[in-house]
Amino acid sequence: MNKWVSVVVGALLVLFGAVWTLQGLNVIKGSFMTGQQLWTAIGLLAVIGGITLLVTGLRKKRTG
Repeated sequence: MNKWVSVVVGALLVLFGAVWTLQGLNVIKGSFMTGQQLWTAIGLLAVIGGITLLVTGLRKKRTG
């Protein structure tokens, strides 16, 4: 995967994962996800995956 694709996808996963986590924790209201533990777990997994992609994308060296 291209370095910048990893960074962009990772950043989006962190952003969406944070929103899903906050909705699952009943901090952000107004959605079917509000107060649902499932969305807290999905959000946390998305954040962890996003951070992983960000770190690996930022650590990749240029080739060529």
